[in-house]
Amino acid sequence: MVIEEFLFSISEALLWPVLVAAILGLAWAIVETGILIAELWRRRWRSMATLEASVERAAADIAVGDDFGAMSNLSLVSWNRPMQETMEAIVSQRRLPDAENRIAKRMADYDYRSLKRLERTRILVRMGPALGLMGTLIPLSPALAGLADGNVTELTDNLRVAFGVTVVGLLTGAIAFSVSLIRDRVYAQDFSDVEYAAATLAPDRQISGLTPSTTEHGGSTVVAMGNP
Repeated sequence: MVIEEFLFSISEALLWPVLVAAILGLAWAIVETGILIAELWRRRWRSMATLEASVERAAADIAVGDDFGAMSNLSLVSWNRPMQETMEAIVSQRRLPDAENRIAKRMADYDYRSLKRLERTRILVRMGPALGLMGTLIPLSPALAGLADGNVTELTDNLRVAFGVTVVGLLTGAIAFSVSLIRDRVYAQDFSDVEYAAATLAPDRQISGLTPSTTEHGGSTVVAMGNP
């Protein structure tokens, strides 16, 4: 009996923390939905043609030694700060020794940061239903006790709490799962864009772009930009 009473005390003590956690979980899921909408809005003009054009302009800038211009062009197709930093690293690291490994490491770190961001909603996918189940089971004990004592009011109140928390938990899990699913696709596409830029601007690749050439015009030397 001592153990049973101890477990019952723990269950009763967890009721309010579980209810508060369920509400916070739902609020968290709604906030993440708003953030996802903002992320999708920033990518509304995304296209393969835009990516290719920006990378080609970056290659032309690198060909004439304008790394800052290349970073600026790549920033046009960088949809968040980690992606922009990785794009800049592709340009800044390509002239250094062991550039391929340096760039590969930064791309791996960028991938890990994307996974870390996905964890925020993936946790809710599991925690939402778990909190809903806990919030369902905990009030059942006093509800059954009220039924045994003929207290219909206590039975009704506890069942309302149990069913309400169940709905909140399931709703939280459903929202978080939808956000995680969409983000997984979006971040995978982001990483694919970074891979394309890294492959096109690879250190060991001969970049074809605009390079300076000199021509004689009217007795003076004129610097012109043309294809090599």
